[in-house]
Amino acid sequence: MALSRLAREFATEIKQQDWSDSPYRRDRAGHDRSTDSNYGEETLSQRETDSIRTNVMWVTAQVLGHADPNFDVYEYAEACGVDTQNSRGGKDGGIESGLRKHNSLYLCPGTWEDSEEQLC
Repeated sequence: MALSRLAREFATEIKQQDWSDSPYRRDRAGHDRSTDSNYGEETLSQRETDSIRTNVMWVTAQVLGHADPNFDVYEYAEACGVDTQNSRGGKDGGIESGLRKHNSLYLCPGTWEDSEEQLC
């Protein structure tokens, strides 16, 4: 299934961003330490960098999933550069677990309760 134009654009921005120094500075969209002379020495480990990328993917996936009934979080996560496979090579259930849903429907962006009232 093809991602929507909006999902593709979110994923492209998330994937291209250099997240390794994200807690230490504000970056313009598209920051890349290899071409930016204005960067500090402090960086995150690869694991910490991957965690930030995954969290950004989840936040945007929550909105996209709520807006698009055909949204595929695994396809989106892969497009964002997030590893979606478990150690056996299958789908990592943690990808879907990072989303707020009631049954199979995405909760409204900005809500926390797992109830039908939050489906808006």
